[in-house]
Amino acid sequence: MKLFGIAGWSGCGKTTLILKLIPVLTARGVRVATLKHSHHGQAFADAPIVRGATQTVFAGPERWALVNPLADGEPSLSLLSRQFRGVDLLLVEGFKRQPHPKIEVYSAACGQPPLAADDPSIKALACDEALTVREIRCFRRNSIGVIADFILASAAILG
Repeated sequence: MKLFGIAGWSGCGKTTLILKLIPVLTARGVRVATLKHSHHGQAFADAPIVRGATQTVFAGPERWALVNPLADGEPSLSLLSRQFRGVDLLLVEGFKRQPHPKIEVYSAACGQPPLAADDPSIKALACDEALTVREIRCFRRNSIGVIADFILASAAILG
């Protein structure tokens, strides 16, 4: 399994990009999994049924999730990525300060400078405005096929 990140400041469109990439990548025969990092915690993880339990499974007609409480703080990206099986590509949303290869979704409207200016693990930008940062590639945010090509080439998947 190869790992590639989608990073950026909150509200810049990381989830939107991933949701658009998944069908394009799967149509190309890539088995894609996603891992979303959140500093806020997710609603299901704070549900009363989880508190005090050794493990909790949430199940529905289309998905299930296993929740494990943490005794030693937040799990590492390395530990989490080892939980996936039968996957060609793991798209990681968040973990923006980790050194894995990633593309940054950037918008000046987020009010923050590009992460790519100081992060050599960011290999390209996806943005709506023309931007030059460290001479890395800048893709239009809606160029999903081109961004998918870049991720597949960067992660050495399918060729």
